[in-house]
Amino acid sequence: MRKGLLHKPVSVFGPILDKIVLTHLVVIGLPTVLYYYILENGWDLSFLHVLIPVLYLVTSIVVIGEAVSTAITYRRGHVAKMPKFGMVQRFMRSPRTQPLYPLLRSSGDIPRSSLIVAAYLPNEQQIILETLEHILKTVERPEDGLEVILAYNRPERLPVEDRLERMAEQYPELKLLCVEGSRSKAQNINAALEIVTGEITGILDADHHPNSDCFTRAWRWLSNYRYSAVQGRNVIRNQDVNFMTRMIAVEFECIYGVSHPAKSLLVDTGVFCGANGYWRTSVLKRIGFSSRMLTEDIDASFRTLLSGHNIVHDPTIVVTELAPVDVRSFWFQRKRWAQGWLEVTLKYQATILRTMRLDGWQKFYWTLLLVYSAGFHFIALQAFPITFSLALTGSEAPNIAPEYIWTMTILTLASGPLQTLAAWIVRTDAVKQPAKDYWVYCLFIPFYCVFKSVIAITAIYDHVVGNNEWVVTRRSTEEALPEAK
Repeated sequence: MRKGLLHKPVSVFGPILDKIVLTHLVVIGLPTVLYYYILENGWDLSFLHVLIPVLYLVTSIVVIGEAVSTAITYRRGHVAKMPKFGMVQRFMRSPRTQPLYPLLRSSGDIPRSSLIVAAYLPNEQQIILETLEHILKTVERPEDGLEVILAYNRPERLPVEDRLERMAEQYPELKLLCVEGSRSKAQNINAALEIVTGEITGILDADHHPNSDCFTRAWRWLSNYRYSAVQGRNVIRNQDVNFMTRMIAVEFECIYGVSHPAKSLLVDTGVFCGANGYWRTSVLKRIGFSSRMLTEDIDASFRTLLSGHNIVHDPTIVVTELAPVDVRSFWFQRKRWAQGWLEVTLKYQATILRTMRLDGWQKFYWTLLLVYSAGFHFIALQAFPITFSLALTGSEAPNIAPEYIWTMTILTLASGPLQTLAAWIVRTDAVKQPAKDYWVYCLFIPFYCVFKSVIAITAIYDHVVGNNEWVVTRRSTEEALPEAK
């Protein structure tokens, strides 16, 4: 997912609290009144007591299925056994299945490759030199050469640019591209695509440190022309800063180590997450990125899939990155992600159902992720108004079979810890976290889910009122940076 490149500083807590109060009056307050009216007039809420657990059950089944599929395939970030790609599709005898795991076979010589590093320098001037030095000193060069393009924007020339120019003199493969007038990561990358020369193009954020063999691993997928892009795995490296960074680090293992690879293992599809993605350059140039979308990476992913190209996840292609270190940065980052996914859902859901480029299982999976994820946060919070309305009216909950309730409850509560266990099983050597952080995360999941639901509801409100402000995600390994000016 992308991180903000340019936006004015925003006064945070007052407007946020106003939005939280307003949105939850709508999401919790109004339903409480409605349910109270229903109960007071002699009706009941049986359908909600049945429906909401079913929705939780669907989510739990997907999470558990993803956890199992990745846990049996990977061990400590390596291939544990030769899996059959698209296991569900193979069971349904789909012609789209891939018979062998590409990482287990030779791919030939790696062609000339390019890395685009996108940056907004006022925010990232403290880390960009370290990132470029890591790339230039550690990434293996293909025989036909490597180029590294720093595509950046800034309101005015900064002292760090002098040091960047000296670095470019030392490393001829480094190209500096100041994109005048740019106000987004999308515009920076699009400008870089006009001068890129590699047959493979990787995209990184300014805080990303890739593993040395990233192009070798990526080419083993891209060389067979079945896949146009491969998305790697992002690992948090500043996890020791505070409690929040430790929890984000475990969450990233659940997302990039478990959930994303499962998309490829189960239904042979994937999504580009904004960085640590490697593309066939010819395809990437045709797709490009839209600066009008809050999540230009997800938008590009669906345009790629709907144009007949496929994306695959490989959790052995690792970069380390920096997590937000304060609540402010986390709030605006996740709100933008939630609002961006909502934009993409509204824009592409109907097309996904109509397209012939995806098979039935892929359509089902993406519909589940898009529509279901967009509405789930509202559904998840309905437990509160139902409880409040029952208490206010003195009513009793409907008499539903206890086996049904217990089954739903156990699966729902177990899905998060099972996903976390899978993340521990498939962790890479780049993950430095102790096991206790994973245990703490399991206990933290219910509260974390509620908090993210609050963020998602606020994102829906911002989308409805047309607020697409993009607040910069501040970078630091230890403490929050000053506001970008």
